[in-house]
Amino acid sequence: MKGVLATLLLSWLSLARAEPHFIDWEVGLGEQDRFSMVDYERLMDLRSLGTEFFRHFRNISEADSELLEGRLPSQQDLVCLSDMAQFMQNLTTGRLWALNMIDSWGTIPAGYLKGNIIDMGNYDECTRVHKAVSEAHSIQGKYCLLELPIAKWLGFDMDFLKATNMRTAVCFPSSCSAALMETFLGQLLQRLLGVSDAKEKFAIDEATCRTGETPSLDSLTIVTIVLLSVLASATIICTVYDYLLCGDKKTPPPRLVSTFSARVSSRSLFAIVDPKSSPNVIHCLNGIRCLSLIWVIFGHEYIYALISPSINESDLLRWVQQAFSSFIIYAPFSVDTFFFLSGLLIVVVSLRFLEKTKGRINVPLMYLHRYLRLTPMVAAVILVSMKLLPLLGDGPLSEEVNFGDYSVCERTWFWTILYLQNYATKEICIPHSWYLAVDMQLYLVAPFLLIALYRWGKKGAAGILLLMLLLSSCLFATILTNKYQVIFKKGDPTGEKQRKLYFPSHTHAAPWLIGFLFGYFVHLNRGKQFQLSRLVVWAGWLLCLATIFASIFAMYPYAKLLEPSPSVLTQAVFYTLTRMGWPLALCWVVFACMQGHGGLANSFLSSPLWQPLSRLSYSAYIWHVFIGEVSHRRIRTPLHFTNFDMMLSFWSTFGFTLLLSYAFYIMIEVPMAGFEAFILPPRKPTAKPVEAQAEPPVESPSETEPKQSV
Repeated sequence: MKGVLATLLLSWLSLARAEPHFIDWEVGLGEQDRFSMVDYERLMDLRSLGTEFFRHFRNISEADSELLEGRLPSQQDLVCLSDMAQFMQNLTTGRLWALNMIDSWGTIPAGYLKGNIIDMGNYDECTRVHKAVSEAHSIQGKYCLLELPIAKWLGFDMDFLKATNMRTAVCFPSSCSAALMETFLGQLLQRLLGVSDAKEKFAIDEATCRTGETPSLDSLTIVTIVLLSVLASATIICTVYDYLLCGDKKTPPPRLVSTFSARVSSRSLFAIVDPKSSPNVIHCLNGIRCLSLIWVIFGHEYIYALISPSINESDLLRWVQQAFSSFIIYAPFSVDTFFFLSGLLIVVVSLRFLEKTKGRINVPLMYLHRYLRLTPMVAAVILVSMKLLPLLGDGPLSEEVNFGDYSVCERTWFWTILYLQNYATKEICIPHSWYLAVDMQLYLVAPFLLIALYRWGKKGAAGILLLMLLLSSCLFATILTNKYQVIFKKGDPTGEKQRKLYFPSHTHAAPWLIGFLFGYFVHLNRGKQFQLSRLVVWAGWLLCLATIFASIFAMYPYAKLLEPSPSVLTQAVFYTLTRMGWPLALCWVVFACMQGHGGLANSFLSSPLWQPLSRLSYSAYIWHVFIGEVSHRRIRTPLHFTNFDMMLSFWSTFGFTLLLSYAFYIMIEVPMAGFEAFILPPRKPTAKPVEAQAEPPVESPSETEPKQSV
């Protein structure tokens, strides 16, 4: 999600418009940002918006059609007037349901001048109101968000406030439309603020309105629930059978039982292999993969923080200028790490396979294995996100605080199943599935490159190197000729740059091909020990770290609010070179760890404790966005943005992601791999696999479970 993250973060810079006084939040508002205290007092009159509404309409009756401002009332308008009359009468007599409705209203957000521009009131208090007023009719609470251009109305000369509208919650009877609510509130606001129709009008969008009615489950939702229930039941039954009837006997449980048994799957998942006992496994890749996964999830938490309301939103402008923010803005380098690992492991596994089979490789079977390996989990996340997420992630901002509109899955789900969504549609069903599409498309060309390496050796490698340089030149030319901004200081409202620079497969080919070539180097030199002097080792690590930190911090000076954007040429050079520099730095990390020159880095990255998470990484990558969606769609109050709060949010998301990914690992990933091994013919000449690892990426083209063998 690199483009999305950079867009969301750096689009904040566009609010500053390079005006010096805008940055000075702590010191003061500046000479140009003064406004009348009288205007501020008028703003404070809205603190009691709910009670002022009651005072203004306390004597309303269903006959007061003149409140409709001269237009002919519809049947819905008449029902709304009747319900409003009941509402006001019960407020006067102190009925609890009516008090709950008015009590749930929002007010002027505390800290408005600090960027807190929304008060969500009490969502549940409003939507749970359900009062029967007759045998045939009930009054239900309808929660809506009222949007007010307060800064323009009151003449607040502050860029941040003028660029955003204040939002506050209101609660009306569900029979009232958003348009009718605007009619009522317009009369109140005209009295409180002196706002005339000639000025910019406030708005209540019907899309922000919610009631407590639970939509009936459609057939596909029922099928999704039943399917998950069947898988969970099969797992529980087989686990109980395995535990009670098989126990620790030497006789293994039946194949069907072991396929679904959580006990069997967990033993394999949590098995720790001593690195010294497996000389043909690159153990440091476990740590690299897991750290990249953690980096992805951590970066996504910041995306949710940016699209969620916060009580100190202005602090985001100061945060984006800090050095630490570069670790978040450029967290998507972790995706390049995944592509590097994918290319590396395809080669080190497949070339050994080709040597054993004398160059014979079943390409259709490779593709089928890959498709069956990835697709069941993708299908599950499509169904769950499309049908269960709206039930689990209900909140006042559920349609705003999200990665994407999952309702588009009904129209574009098949592109995701075919792994063509990054090219075929602008409405990607599962936003982060673009990575799987790119990885699959690069995998489709892998057999031809493998055959080239096997038949022509170094000449084939030279051709692959030339291909990588040509694709990098194409990326450079695309940025330069279209004058694309890599640093989106003005945002990317149409998403065009995102689709052209980040979603296509050829823009990610460089790290994948570098991993591919490095895998060939590892294959040629397997078992060989390079004798390097201490000076060479230190030089290698210094150059590696310099490349990594240059990739992360090269654009940091331009994050300053007053700094202009770099030239298009500078951005094109940066974007192109970092696609190559980052994986080249990883080549040294892997090489040094394999050759015994990794020191503490190798001890950390090769720790056996990474192995279980590495096996869960594919499931965790698929499901972590779902956990983030459920968590943030349910927010009822603005958040407080600090790096520490983001760490707390990350660890809660990460913990629940591991639980959910473990559940789907034993319910779907392992059983589907078992069924695949049962229905497909053997794909390798030797029967016993080396230590199994999971993804992303799914590296091995020929194994039931991918390996990290050398």
